[in-house]
Amino acid sequence: MDLFGKNKEKGNHVPGVDRGKVIMYGLSTCVWCKKTKKLLTDLGVDFDYIYVDRLEGEEENEAVKEVRRFNPSTSFPTTVINDEKAIVGFKEKEIREALGF
Repeated sequence: MDLFGKNKEKGNHVPGVDRGKVIMYGLSTCVWCKKTKKLLTDLGVDFDYIYVDRLEGEEENEAVKEVRRFNPSTSFPTTVINDEKAIVGFKEKEIREALGF
């Protein structure tokens, strides 16, 4: 399911330097999610973000299922890099290292 297709305000793309596939799953009301999104933007990284609380029905179920694959506690933000590594929470040093900064 394409979480970025129908509802651009729920899933968005931020253009930048390609550091691999980067997706941040967050909540629109979460201060740590906003800090993570700002960090990725300030680093100039190409990434997608999904505000799970703005999804409904099957889209929401798919997003939660994807987060749970990497983060069984389903907490936010969860930043997934190349479908391999997940960074849970706002961990600036870890995010920078994972993206080669």
